[in-house]
Amino acid sequence: MSEYKSKKQSKIILSIENASILRKFTILFLVVSLIPMIVLYYFYLQVRDNGNIEITAENFNITLTIIVIGIIIGYFSLRSIIVSIIKLTQANRKVLEGILSPDKIRELGREKNEIAVLAQSFAAINDRLEENVKNLERAKKTLYAVMIKIGEGVSNMQNIDTFLELILETVTDALSSKIGILLFTQNNNGKNNNGNSHPKFFIKTVYGSDFNVESKTEVDIYACDSIKKVIESRKPEVIGTIDDSLACFKKHGINIVAPLICAPLIFQEHIRGLIIVSNKTESGSYDDDEKNLIFNLASQTAVAAENARLNYSIEETYFETISALALAVDAKDKYSRGHLDRVAEYAGQIANKLGLDQNDVQTLKDAAKLHDLGKIGIPDEVLRKEGALNESEWVLMRKHPEIGESIIKPISSLNHLCDLIRHHHEKLDGTGYPDGLRGDQINPLVRILAISDVYDALTVDRSYRQKMSKAEACRVLRTMDNHLDRDIVEAFIETLY
Repeated sequence: MSEYKSKKQSKIILSIENASILRKFTILFLVVSLIPMIVLYYFYLQVRDNGNIEITAENFNITLTIIVIGIIIGYFSLRSIIVSIIKLTQANRKVLEGILSPDKIRELGREKNEIAVLAQSFAAINDRLEENVKNLERAKKTLYAVMIKIGEGVSNMQNIDTFLELILETVTDALSSKIGILLFTQNNNGKNNNGNSHPKFFIKTVYGSDFNVESKTEVDIYACDSIKKVIESRKPEVIGTIDDSLACFKKHGINIVAPLICAPLIFQEHIRGLIIVSNKTESGSYDDDEKNLIFNLASQTAVAAENARLNYSIEETYFETISALALAVDAKDKYSRGHLDRVAEYAGQIANKLGLDQNDVQTLKDAAKLHDLGKIGIPDEVLRKEGALNESEWVLMRKHPEIGESIIKPISSLNHLCDLIRHHHEKLDGTGYPDGLRGDQINPLVRILAISDVYDALTVDRSYRQKMSKAEACRVLRTMDNHLDRDIVEAFIETLY
């Protein structure tokens, strides 16, 4: 029974301790108020029973002691409650300082009415929350736009340059800025050709400016102390003022405006480049979150660029290896030695004459160097035969375009050459091989390669005939309207004279 009472008393004490400030104050007020009421009631009983008040020294001392004890208890209890209120107020103030502006805090501090202070505080907090909600909505829209851009970039991306342009555009827009600049160092080890510690920086791409990045444009980054600091610290920096040292950008027509933020591209402890974003459209400077964002993005960009470089190196090795095979085949036939290089040269001349872009020119040259690769699968007795081939030998020879295609098809980086290698012997009237394509089924690049191939075959010695002169070969090309594209033939002839 005593244990039950003890537990019950403990629960009551815990209940009081965990009670709200208002409840504690109410209980304390009642307790403190009861003491004088009990004293007064005692005096009342004395008057009622005796008709007068008889106060002895002993009774007075007891009464005074009880009142003093009650006052002391009341004082410390009320003080404890007031201290709790002050602590709560201070905690709330710190929270408000983290949410509201200093001006708003001072405005609330001048208010004398506590209720008004609370009302204004809640109103200010509500406004801030609404602003945060709007910011979150903007961030959501920005993220959605970024995902769309990245999706489009990945689906349409043909090389790393496209992806780098997308990254620069995305980070510039995400940081509410107008100008973005991406620079790379000259080579991969972060040093210049002389082995010095200062690499040369070249502009890779620019967003928000009409700057032409077709040619390699070197920028003297080390003349700018503020950007030099970024390279030395290897950390992003916000540059608040523009000085004369940044004229290295302005002379190229890139008009950057403060504030700007600059972050290094670091891979394996080497500086591989820089990202610079400037011309902030909103008031204020770049904050720490934005510095972290651009630094992380710069790190990922450095990795992506390095992976692209390694991938390109591997693809280049593939191409060189296969080209070596093709040259080995070319060297087997004394009549066709140098054929691949000559066809590549003719194809490039035609492409330039027709105004094709450099990607198509390069595609043609690469395809020309590999177009007879399939002859590696043709027996030597057929390749080296003196005189014309018989029907069975022609059946074997006509397989070389398909063999060539099958060799390069597994290599994804060379897939764009498959059509040219497979169809370089197709004819407009459909009598070519291996697929008998006709007319518009044969794409323009294939037509250019076919004309280059035929012209070189006409102008070299064969076992069964002597080589033709340039004029004779051009005349023959003009008679092959059913096989070759007449307009391209005429363009080619113009390049020869």
